[in-house]
Amino acid sequence: MSYKSMLTVLTDPAEVQAVLRAAIPLATEAGAHLDVLCLGIDRTQTGYYFAGATALMHDETIIQAQAEAAEIETAARAELGRGDLSWGLESLVAQSASVAGLVARRARFADLVILPKPYGEGRYSDAPVVVEAAMFQGQAPVLVLAEGVPLTSAPQRVVVAWNESSEAMAAIRRALPMLHAAGEVNVCIIAPERHSSESSDPGAELSKMLSRHGVKVEVSILPQTLPRVSEVIARHVADIGADMLVMGAYGHSRFREAILGGATRNMLEHATVPVFMAH
Repeated sequence: MSYKSMLTVLTDPAEVQAVLRAAIPLATEAGAHLDVLCLGIDRTQTGYYFAGATALMHDETIIQAQAEAAEIETAARAELGRGDLSWGLESLVAQSASVAGLVARRARFADLVILPKPYGEGRYSDAPVVVEAAMFQGQAPVLVLAEGVPLTSAPQRVVVAWNESSEAMAAIRRALPMLHAAGEVNVCIIAPERHSSESSDPGAELSKMLSRHGVKVEVSILPQTLPRVSEVIARHVADIGADMLVMGAYGHSRFREAILGGATRNMLEHATVPVFMAH
């Protein structure tokens, strides 16, 4: 089992270099094909233009989106030209409302989607939409990069957030190639009495399963000493010096086929290491 088809979606020229310098080594190490979708997005709401200005302003925003797509494509080609891997590049212009559908269709056929952190200063409002579409509609695992933190092709110390949920198990199954390659995998269980059926030995069954895949596992049982579970996880990641977190992605709302739930969003907002998620 390995990742042979990877995808990244670029919507901001400022993020091209950082994202591709993480994705290219990862794809190269895995012997994977990397698809790059360059999106120039018209972020206006056409129906809100003042009377008589709609057509002119629409043309201007489309031209701006086309220029942005071209800038992203040029920067992406320059980065891809440095690597020695199989890659494909597609450049499109889209309105905000169609972004989710475009991303979902391409994510559906990817083993792994690599994306920049969707929250933070200067981030566009469509950044979370891309993450959500890839996971919830495209049903693909997503590796969300941490700002300013390099991604090693094979993370050596990985924390797995485990609460016995189907979302957490989905993330673990999808992350198995990385977990197998890691030097150490720490299964983190917070306040197990709240959700565990393994009351005598929390995490034992998961450890057994991972060990059979050749994963080096240890289990940490932690009390919830902070208001949010995400804060306890983040502190544990920092305490043991982990370089990746694996967790289930939780969402709600049928209106857009799910949006990231509060705990998942909070984790991504404050992530200091790459986060591997699946739903």
